[in-house]
Amino acid sequence: MFGLDNRIAGLSNGTTLLVVVAVSVLLGLRHAGDPDHLTAVTTMIASRGGRATRQAARLGLTWGLGHATSLFVFGIPVVLYSAYLPRALQDAAETTVGCLIVVLALVLLARWRRGRYRFGAHAHPKGRNHWQAYAIGLVHGMGGTAGVGLLLLATIQSRPLAIVALALFASCTAISMTLLSMGFGLALSADLARRSFNRIAPALGVASLGFGIWYALGAQGVVPYVF
Repeated sequence: MFGLDNRIAGLSNGTTLLVVVAVSVLLGLRHAGDPDHLTAVTTMIASRGGRATRQAARLGLTWGLGHATSLFVFGIPVVLYSAYLPRALQDAAETTVGCLIVVLALVLLARWRRGRYRFGAHAHPKGRNHWQAYAIGLVHGMGGTAGVGLLLLATIQSRPLAIVALALFASCTAISMTLLSMGFGLALSADLARRSFNRIAPALGVASLGFGIWYALGAQGVVPYVF
């Protein structure tokens, strides 16, 4: 995805307000579509059996708020002091993201194994899922500060303008993830999807499990990233 991000960031001249705003919005909207972001959030939504579109949207928004928190906590020092996260910490954050995706996939598979996704089964409590989404967003934001966020900030010379760009980038990522999550929840809430979800869940769980393992190994340089 960084090839597309580079092209979008390259559209900014770093000085014109409207151009910087437009690039920040575009990067934020696209950033939510990163495979690791989508896998983490959709696996959490799927673990609820796709029963509530609003709950799915709230999960996406909560993830986005966690992501935005990290971007600001770690992004502001980059803007003000050019103080970057150590590479080892960045790699550890990305490895943790992969491990969290693995855990979410295992939870999904375990619930499927216990028959929690059979049509008509009782819905599950939602509070813990929102904290999970926020925590995963926090970890993702640490990687975002060192990745696509830096592509944006590197083109901007003015510190106030860089802070505005950072805020827009974080906000648009949260909005985009909310909309994507709502769409995924809406698709799973359809009667046909709800009736067949018990058959879909194991394939989704296995795919997420494989992705999480690959992502964690990629963060450690064991296997190559292809995105």
